[in-house]
Amino acid sequence: MTTVRLLHRICRIYGAVGLAVPLFGFATASAMGVLGSGWLIASITLTAVAAGILIAFVLPRQDELLEQLGAQTPVERSGTVQLAMFTGIFNLLWATVTVLMIIRPGSTTGA
Repeated sequence: MTTVRLLHRICRIYGAVGLAVPLFGFATASAMGVLGSGWLIASITLTAVAAGILIAFVLPRQDELLEQLGAQTPVERSGTVQLAMFTGIFNLLWATVTVLMIIRPGSTTGA
């Protein structure tokens, strides 16, 4: 139970710190002069979708799981399956954003 609480706390902190990513991204893109690039717009969109999934689906399901564990009630399998699914989607979105940030298709920055 302690491990589950710790992991949930890490996810909450990660979500809060993750809010800084778009801010630094906009500042960097502005400095590089690529604010209108398609790869950047796609990355911003995917980041927003990932944040929405984290806030709307992952964290609430983690809260429910913690409540069930705290109340010593049986954990519903469907709840853990949904949590795993939304967590997987969140991770795929972040992986896609990472790839877009590294490859930067169509970038004219010369890097």
